[in-house]
Amino acid sequence: MKWKKWLNIALVSTFALTAAGCGAPASQQGSTDAKSGADSKPAPAAATGTTSSTGGKLTGELEVQYFVGGYGDAWWKEMIGEFQKKYPDLKIKESAGAKINDQMKPRWIQGNPPDFVYIDGAGANARQMVKDDQLLDITDWVKDAKNADGEKILDLLISKPEEYVAGKNHTLPLVFGSWGTFYDKAMFTKNNWEEPKDFAGFLAVADKIKASGTSPYIHTGVYPYYIAGGLLDSATVSANKDDASILKKVAALEPGIFKSEPVMKALDKIVQLRDKGFIDAGSVSLNHTDSQSLWLQHKAAFIPNGLWLENEMKKDIPQGFDFGFVPSIAQDKGGKYVAIPYTSTIAVAKKAKNPEAAKAFIQFLFTKQHAVRWAELTGALMNVKADLESSKASNVVKSAMKYYNSPNTVVAPEVVLPADVEKARNDAIVALTTGKITPAEWADRMEKAAEKARGSK
Repeated sequence: MKWKKWLNIALVSTFALTAAGCGAPASQQGSTDAKSGADSKPAPAAATGTTSSTGGKLTGELEVQYFVGGYGDAWWKEMIGEFQKKYPDLKIKESAGAKINDQMKPRWIQGNPPDFVYIDGAGANARQMVKDDQLLDITDWVKDAKNADGEKILDLLISKPEEYVAGKNHTLPLVFGSWGTFYDKAMFTKNNWEEPKDFAGFLAVADKIKASGTSPYIHTGVYPYYIAGGLLDSATVSANKDDASILKKVAALEPGIFKSEPVMKALDKIVQLRDKGFIDAGSVSLNHTDSQSLWLQHKAAFIPNGLWLENEMKKDIPQGFDFGFVPSIAQDKGGKYVAIPYTSTIAVAKKAKNPEAAKAFIQFLFTKQHAVRWAELTGALMNVKADLESSKASNVVKSAMKYYNSPNTVVAPEVVLPADVEKARNDAIVALTTGKITPAEWADRMEKAAEKARGSK
């Protein structure tokens, strides 16, 4: 699994908890969550040529740096191989591996970076790289940049680029994942339980599940950011009338935001689950694999998690288990689904020796065809709206993509909190789910943590 969103966020330290859970993007853990597949057929070779999509000839050397974790390197090698066929006059150098971020760090510090970088894994932090002025400002270029098929790249993205500097783009999200709620379709069909489409539906089916003797909801108490991403954040957006901009205010630590009406309404929904006895009492002491194993054994019906779940647990999945997924469960009747994303990004080095080739490589990568190949080879989603129905991607990934392509789904911005604030939030979530504090006390804790973080800037 990968830790990406919620603990990697200290601006100075890229993540101190690499040994813990596996559930979020690169920012959060050292390695990503998916495995590469060797049985997929290679994509058709691109037409041979020597000019970029912008008309310039690509020569010289292009150095590509990419982290190799759970997603493997099959996709990267295939893409680089096809790009090389397209531009035979270009010499491509691969700098890759599980420890590549640490190995390349001296070169970044010395001002001798590669041209292109995939920012993922331990030791990689896009926000810090922007702060250190290591990445090229691509704001003007990306506005009209088209992929190798002539489609505008920004129009294809599920999750838009994060602005680490207001109004500026230095990175593009390549990998897209989202938190959500998982269940076993086979179990639900057998018991005539309905997939929840809103919070009222969730409460109704949870009542039936509890009456059957099964715990409705289990989560990873040791890593509370799972329930934050899988429930609290989406509930906050839903309570804000599907306006996801509130999460930007959360990330900015805007004074009073943790006491705002949408946040308090979201906390109340967690309290409702707690007080109805729907949250497994043992969740507080469980790590990610323990809770996931119990869920696979039908000790609980629902679990908040990330899209890496199926691939991570594939060796333990019981026969007949059929993964079901919904992005959110806290919306009111008629409200939209809310996807809380995590991403891994790519960028061009500010001191790249061949920036034109690096940009052309980006244009080459961001096609629907290559998004399908990513899904097939990694078991995860690339940040491109693509039709996966006829692909070899897993059913849960196909199901997720349908949500992200739907106008009835709000894709929220990716939120990054300072590490100290994130720790305060994790501790407060545990205290809330176990009944040790009230929502008002939760908000007080968070406002104090945010004020301290603002004062330390």
